[in-house]
Amino acid sequence: MAVASDEKSIQRTHAGAQGSQRSRQTDEPVIVKTKKLMAGTEGAVSLAQGIVHWQPPEGALDRAAAALRSPGSSSYGPDEGNPELRQALRAKLNQENSLPGYDVHVTAGANQAFANVVLALLDPEDACILFAPYYFNHMMALQLSGGAKNVVTGRCHPTSWHPDLDWLQAALASPNPPRMVVITNPCNPTGVLMTRSELERASQLCRDAGAWLVMDNTYEHFVYDGREHICIAGPHILHIFSFSKAFGMMGWRVGYLAFPEDSGVGLELLKAQDTIPICAPQLSQQVALGALEAGRPWVQERLASVINNRNRLLEALSPLGKPGDGIGGGEGAIYLWARLPQGCQNDDQVVEWLVKEHGVCVIPGSSCGVPGYIRVAFANLEEAACQKAADRLKAGLQQLVSEGMSAVTAAAPKLATVS
Repeated sequence: MAVASDEKSIQRTHAGAQGSQRSRQTDEPVIVKTKKLMAGTEGAVSLAQGIVHWQPPEGALDRAAAALRSPGSSSYGPDEGNPELRQALRAKLNQENSLPGYDVHVTAGANQAFANVVLALLDPEDACILFAPYYFNHMMALQLSGGAKNVVTGRCHPTSWHPDLDWLQAALASPNPPRMVVITNPCNPTGVLMTRSELERASQLCRDAGAWLVMDNTYEHFVYDGREHICIAGPHILHIFSFSKAFGMMGWRVGYLAFPEDSGVGLELLKAQDTIPICAPQLSQQVALGALEAGRPWVQERLASVINNRNRLLEALSPLGKPGDGIGGGEGAIYLWARLPQGCQNDDQVVEWLVKEHGVCVIPGSSCGVPGYIRVAFANLEEAACQKAADRLKAGLQQLVSEGMSAVTAAAPKLATVS
């Protein structure tokens, strides 16, 4: 009888078990939520997830085909990455990004590179600055690592959406300044691009305060209208890059983390690498080598359609305002950032309404720390499909501007917010 009682107790314990406090306090992945929303709406079109509409270069796929049956493709490789790929990446960092003297680890995507940085360089009591609106997976990584209570939400200018460096100066001047500052450039979700002078000032502020500066350059290839993406070097600066967006390699999962050779953090970063993926997939690293061979010119050839889509969606967002007045972004990355009409702060409900009533999906700004806004992606669809999505979005926004949240509440019986 005692054994049976113990078994029942164990069953009750397991049935009532919850995830860790860290996990329960971590935001729900918004892309998963939007996919659930769309799955229940036939014909809905996505302007939500930040992907591109093209496949990797043919030469990159040829490399994968040639390596497919090689025993090495099914084996573990060096934790740091394929030596040939790392050598090619160091050359690229030197020639294209002006980052001489940087070492590199190949990771299973840029998100994993950021997770490595958080695990290797932050203790739970260390504060970290994320400028809001922030990239939601950056926040989630900090939450899961146990440091969410010490995330300091940085301020951006309310019209340009560039990080407020005066605010940063004050934050870093505190007696116990944050240990790390994170900046995405070009920015996900706002689509703004920082200037050299802004980057240099942010770097100097971090260096003076003894803080790491982590630059996420995932969208380095996506800059428009004659602008230039710039990287700056420093003993306190780490750079994250990705193959996913520029080379259409989202599912291959390859990114890389560049850090100063003399910073002394290589081993610490490698501990996180070995604990989580061990190494990026060997086959994927062959595709990455082929992508580097195609290079920046290959990506540039594909940006014309992205720019056309950006312009379509700027027009679609016109009911909400104009660039610099209600609409942000368009300088870089693959996103526009738009303020919803007054009284429409519940952006989750607005997003669900847009899906159910107008067949188009975007990201709610609350998932990026700023309610009452939406993020709109403009590289995931070919031009004809993007025009269809733009027409739907504009119709929905015109109705929202005209009727306000009453349009959303009137449709409430059809809506059941995904949780």
